[in-house]
Amino acid sequence: MSEIVTAGILVIGDEILSGRTKDKNIGFIAEYLTNIGIDLKEVRVVADDEADIVSALDALRHRYTYVFTTGGIGPTHDDITADSVAKAFGVDIHHHPDVVARFRERWTEQDLNEARLRMARVPDGAELIQSATILAPGFKLGNVIVMAGIPTIMQAMMDIVAPTLKSGVRMLSDSVRADAREGDIGSPLRAIAEANPDTIIGSYPFQDENQKPNTNLVVRSRDPEKLAAAMAAVKEMLKQVQAAQKKPAG
Repeated sequence: MSEIVTAGILVIGDEILSGRTKDKNIGFIAEYLTNIGIDLKEVRVVADDEADIVSALDALRHRYTYVFTTGGIGPTHDDITADSVAKAFGVDIHHHPDVVARFRERWTEQDLNEARLRMARVPDGAELIQSATILAPGFKLGNVIVMAGIPTIMQAMMDIVAPTLKSGVRMLSDSVRADAREGDIGSPLRAIAEANPDTIIGSYPFQDENQKPNTNLVVRSRDPEKLAAAMAAVKEMLKQVQAAQKKPAG
């Protein structure tokens, strides 16, 4: 079986922690990674504080195959992600000449002020993530992929960087509506999970269309045969539970 490829996400920004900005990137990245066979294992959110960013980066980049960061690469004083990444890797940071040249095509010398030039600062040795439609680039340094916090730009950057990433065997999934309360199936579901160690079985309660408690069951595995076997056991268990519920007392 192919190597399991893992990832962490580091969301950077005081505005996320304060609630002023609602994050729209985590779900997109998580689904994107799942679809290309990369397991998202952890998400952290940190403030615009260099020490906190460096500490989180060091923890994540040594634990997972890739780390994806969002936010903090804009033109303002609190956009310190690039500097923090450089510090974490122990490299210098400079204005990238290709990015500066591109900015000069967009802005006059008067408009190309210090704030805008901040977005051209890239750690030494990093690979740019940019396209014709992305003015200020993201970058990849080691196993850290640094992207914008603006969702549309971040999504474009994911499309650019994804083909360069190694991926593992895609996680497959199947689901079934239990038509039973979560508490009614907890014990037999645990037994199925223990009997099928190469699968992951999730239980997700919800209110159905009749406003009654119900449960969706999701089985995941990288092996299609093991997935099918576990799902068959789940469906058989549900039949037994539902039959017992219909049986008259006495």
